[in-house]
Amino acid sequence: MKTLNPCILSLACATALIAADTPAPRPNAAKICTTCHTTASDHLRGHFDNFIANSNSFQLRVDERTEVLRFDKATVKVITPEPAANVDAAFKGIAKGHEVRVQFTEKDGVKTATVVAVKPPVKLAANETITLPEVQKLVAMGPEKGKYFLFDSRPAPRFMEGAIPTAVNLPFPAFDKNVDRLPADKTALVIFYCSGKTCNMSPGSLTKAKALGYTNAKVFIDGMPAWAKRNFGVMSPTSMKTAYLDTNTPLVILDARPAAEAAKGFVKGAVSADPTKMAELLRTFPAAKLKPPVVVVDATGGEAARAVATEFVKAGYVGVNLLTGGFKAWQAAALPLETGTLATRAVFVPKPRPGSISPAEFTKIAELSIADRGAVILDVRNTDETRNGSIKGALLIPEPQLLARLSEIARDRKVLCYCATGTRAELAYHLLKEKGYDVRFLPAEITIIDTGEFTID
Repeated sequence: MKTLNPCILSLACATALIAADTPAPRPNAAKICTTCHTTASDHLRGHFDNFIANSNSFQLRVDERTEVLRFDKATVKVITPEPAANVDAAFKGIAKGHEVRVQFTEKDGVKTATVVAVKPPVKLAANETITLPEVQKLVAMGPEKGKYFLFDSRPAPRFMEGAIPTAVNLPFPAFDKNVDRLPADKTALVIFYCSGKTCNMSPGSLTKAKALGYTNAKVFIDGMPAWAKRNFGVMSPTSMKTAYLDTNTPLVILDARPAAEAAKGFVKGAVSADPTKMAELLRTFPAAKLKPPVVVVDATGGEAARAVATEFVKAGYVGVNLLTGGFKAWQAAALPLETGTLATRAVFVPKPRPGSISPAEFTKIAELSIADRGAVILDVRNTDETRNGSIKGALLIPEPQLLARLSEIARDRKVLCYCATGTRAELAYHLLKEKGYDVRFLPAEITIIDTGEFTID
């Protein structure tokens, strides 16, 4: 038997260990962007998050990761569908969550954006599109009477969060593997939709359908965002369990059945929602601006649930869905049940942003003596903002100076960041976390007086 050279064996082992310890390169594009685009190494594709004017920076979400980017107002190019008066106006005009492409340079770990391109609306010929009123009319009739086939081109996880009634999920990324979901009649009205005016998945589905010979295929360009503002959606029991319950994603479940019937069995956490007492329920309901996902349940997904859902949509709630098949479908799927008395008041606490600390916990630590805190309280406001006061013992390092002054921040203690509104504190959180600090941030407005006393809104 041939024996391996010990030197070669040692080198191979060392190489394997180095490879194992080398972190995998982080993706430079959100998963949904990779469906339609490839992205160069000096570019990022993701969803616009926060703009911080007084530090010439912004945050970009790339799936679960947040990138912090600087920019120079004199040189950055911001490309928007509509011209803006100046750089600040262009940034302020980018909606939170809108898809953008960023070209950047990097020096000493700092990314500086040179181009920020906002994804423009999709453009299709008039005969290739269908409007919201037209889709509403068809859905009200149903596929058999309306003679249409409606397909949701979004990936399955998005479909599970709520879809237009009567839609079938045909994800664009898996279109070619699921063409059997299309109708056999290639002259039938086939409608595709996805995530709104800038989403390319439904137009991509249209192109593929036409290549297969479908002659009456159209795109509802405004998609799910427009539908959700004016109508309720639907989700199956399995979808609700997978998208919300299994992930501990906050939502409000409204049970529209009579209280006596519901007491015999209901979905855990459900709140009683009497269709005849909507005004009373809405008065105490979490504010629409919090955007609480709402799922309405009755016995079979019928009139009672539709009545409740309709009232919530009228009241300005977005993301209201009916449970398809109602409570009976939930039972049939053998999903968990509770018995007893339903809650009468809905509570919704939005899922906290990664790295955030609650006002109560922050206050508890900040009110301790400096020696007892066990943490660095870091004020990342600009110097002129601290003239009226700063928390006693807080370390002041304006956020734009943070990376240059890391040596001033103890690495063996927790770091709690705050600013005036929480925006720059979150920026500081991401910068320090990237450098290995144990850090959190206060996601709230704070007012501080010259004595160091503070209130958090």
